[in-house]
Amino acid sequence: MSDFQLHPVAATAHAAQVDTLFYCMLALTGTVALALAFLITFFSIKYRKGSNARRDHPPTQNRALELSWMAIPLLLFLGVFGWAAWLYAQAYQPAANAMTVFVVAKQWMWKVQHDNGRREINELHVAVGQPVRLMLASEDVIHSFYVPAFRIKQDVIPGRYTSISFNADRAGTYELYCAVYCGTAHATMEGRVIVMPPADYARWLESGDQADGLSSYGQTLYRQYGCSGCHDAGAGNAPALTGLFGQPVQLADGRRVIADEGWLREAILQPHANRVAGYPPNMPAFAGQLQEEELAALIAYLRRK
Repeated sequence: MSDFQLHPVAATAHAAQVDTLFYCMLALTGTVALALAFLITFFSIKYRKGSNARRDHPPTQNRALELSWMAIPLLLFLGVFGWAAWLYAQAYQPAANAMTVFVVAKQWMWKVQHDNGRREINELHVAVGQPVRLMLASEDVIHSFYVPAFRIKQDVIPGRYTSISFNADRAGTYELYCAVYCGTAHATMEGRVIVMPPADYARWLESGDQADGLSSYGQTLYRQYGCSGCHDAGAGNAPALTGLFGQPVQLADGRRVIADEGWLREAILQPHANRVAGYPPNMPAFAGQLQEEELAALIAYLRRK
């Protein structure tokens, strides 16, 4: 019984805040439920059949009471909503120094690639105190990246990027699950997030078999697929990509977008639907030609270009 826990250990500050919110909501709703139960019981006894309670001249209105029982619960629950919305937004606003890790979900595994090229299957190594931003993509169906100890859960949608952020402050090994039914072996789609002291993580990151760094591999693909011939040639038939990441872009259809990972992905796969204003529709579509790992590498390169 000494190992009994009401919930998983909180391995991030965000998780502890979520737990505080949960217990406050439990206390608030429990207090309201007990108060209502008490009033129902009290009045049921007081005004039971045959009791001596006075029933003449019952009150017909009490404006202050009516306004109070509407306004007080409304303000309390709006406060809880605002608190929850603030916590929710925190998970989607990565710190400026957040480390980006690409994660690809596939029936039935998690494929992880770090910026230096180190790859993992069903494991994710991170450092204590290092903000992490996960860029998530699926190769087949909808999955969901769920780490109970971090109190984060993010659906992984085919055909687009989703992201989630965290900052683990407690070393250890924490379970990773897919929280959306994704096929016959859904229950076996498990993994681990291993949080290490910074020095140990740095040694781990540089050890083992490594491919080229993600950005270097992206540069190779950039040249292999002929991107440099148009975007770097200075001929004016395609927009320059140097320094483009994170900047506003005016599209030919009148939209104005930010060149983030999601838009770059769509611009590579469906360039005609994302054509930059002032340039002809010359770029071929790469939908169906690039794997998610290749897209991640290209985008990693464009982020630094």
